[in-house]
Amino acid sequence: MGGRRVRAGRGRPVRSAVWAAAGVVLLAGCASMPDSGDLRDVESTPRQDTQVRVFAMPPSEGATPTQIVQGFLEALTSDDPQYKTARQYLTEDAAKTWRPELSTTVLADGPDAREDRPVRDDAGVRSFTLTGTRVATVDTQRAYAPASGSYEKLLHLTRDTKNREWRIDGVPQGIVMGKSDFERNFMSVNKYYFASNTAGSAAGSPPMAVADPVYVRSHVDPTTQMVRSLLSGPTTWLNSVVRSSFPTGTALAKDAGALTADERGRLTVPLNDKAAGVGANRCEEMAAQLLFTLRNLSPVVEEVDLRAGGKQLCSLSQDGAEAVAARGSQHPPEYLYFLDEDRKLVRIAAGNSATDPEAVPGALGEGEKALRSVAVARDEHTAAGVAIDGKALYVGSMVSGGSLGEPVLRSRGKSEKDRLTAPSWDAQGGLWVADRDPAAPRLYLLEKGGGEPLEVRTPGLDGRIQSVRVAADGVRIALVVEKGERRSLLIGRIERSKPDDKADERPTVTVLELRSPTPELEQVTAMSWTGDSRLVVVGREEGGVEQMRYVDVDGSTPDVPAPAALTGVKEVTASADEQVPLVAHSVDGIVRLPSGAQWQKVTQGSAPVYPG
Repeated sequence: MGGRRVRAGRGRPVRSAVWAAAGVVLLAGCASMPDSGDLRDVESTPRQDTQVRVFAMPPSEGATPTQIVQGFLEALTSDDPQYKTARQYLTEDAAKTWRPELSTTVLADGPDAREDRPVRDDAGVRSFTLTGTRVATVDTQRAYAPASGSYEKLLHLTRDTKNREWRIDGVPQGIVMGKSDFERNFMSVNKYYFASNTAGSAAGSPPMAVADPVYVRSHVDPTTQMVRSLLSGPTTWLNSVVRSSFPTGTALAKDAGALTADERGRLTVPLNDKAAGVGANRCEEMAAQLLFTLRNLSPVVEEVDLRAGGKQLCSLSQDGAEAVAARGSQHPPEYLYFLDEDRKLVRIAAGNSATDPEAVPGALGEGEKALRSVAVARDEHTAAGVAIDGKALYVGSMVSGGSLGEPVLRSRGKSEKDRLTAPSWDAQGGLWVADRDPAAPRLYLLEKGGGEPLEVRTPGLDGRIQSVRVAADGVRIALVVEKGERRSLLIGRIERSKPDDKADERPTVTVLELRSPTPELEQVTAMSWTGDSRLVVVGREEGGVEQMRYVDVDGSTPDVPAPAALTGVKEVTASADEQVPLVAHSVDGIVRLPSGAQWQKVTQGSAPVYPG
């Protein structure tokens, strides 16, 4: 082994501006390096403005094996829609069988390419080993997942016997690039489906939209990419708990071309004949899925016009979509709730500068029981509270004069830290809480906030639940799980099933396929959902200091500023409506973080929560 080393994606970018118009700059990339001697590292292209597009140059005549490898790796980071330039670095057969869309491997830095020592100098073959440290993968469904460990793949080159040009004839499937190039080339976008297994929704109520985050190439017609991804169906992890209103087999019409909204923000979407027979209500649900999916792309889509079989199926605006289907972020909370110094439930109006709390109507606000944690139903009519010693869970109406009654759940844990967690409400009025009793740790669901507690199955859970938060969509749940000295954040999928021949039997509720969006954090102390597929998390890495960050459910880091630093965070809460200020309980009491400002003290208190 030995030979030359090349690194793609680190060092000064060797690209030059060649064309500019209408504020869009096109860059040409080429692999420029010596063909012998030591090679300087070439760093990842620094993150560019969102309008900058980068294109690669084809191989030059007489390019050396090193230059071919470097040029190919550079071409993988370009904005070439079909990777046509990258294919020019391959032999004809390799270009036909290479499938870049199968996967994207993201490395901490760009891949190192080490040339393996040839058998003899005049041999017509060369090989390079690509190495690096993996940080993530994106699969063929465009789903992102954190990854770790080493990356090692082989590139094999051959020299054409006629024209004497070097080309790659052995190439790994998919593409590989450094993290900074990935962040420039790809962006995370939510596509939307509807919850299929939630219980207790009123008949005729609109379906609940569920965000399914995927990654698409930022500068390669993202609108068309997202429509195709939506039509192809949900990602595997979410598939069993959501449905699509598009009929099976629906796709863009063969002659659809690139989809672009007109000057009024109207997007025409031509579909194949699979969608031709849908009724008006179903068509509007299909249009709502599209509008929710495309709402954050540019140019803005204000209305979609669905067509199939040579005729219009339906047309729907963004405002109309909000009436067709519900999203967790659609309705901002009316109040922020927390416990005052007397351990009573109080509230202040959400989203303004108020600092004087008022007592919440009902027994929980009147101080009938001293509380240590609370949760308020999403309709803000009912609240749940855990007693100060953690033994009992109470549910009460937020109406003056209402009595509290008996606890709906009790824990037998011997110490306060081994009893009930703070509760959490789902979108259908179900109340979730975990019992931390080491003798019988369990996760419970109280349907409609009462009745006989239903034990939730958690196969594969390794550890004891310390915190519970259910997403607004009702099909995903976030858990902080303790095992030994480690506290990890896990996201699970909520599945419900009921025997077909026993309609009156209670459902079986299971949390499946738990996965960590923050594997690097060893001590997660607080977390809350925010937005349709995002959480705010407080924790620290091994040997690090406490930090607060945003993380998407797939484990990717959103392209938004992290919250301002805050000392001694004990609890944090956020709304599905991301315009509502982040609120925390810290050493300074209840504090909030308005958009574009620093943390501001509200008042003394603890256990802040928005509805949910």
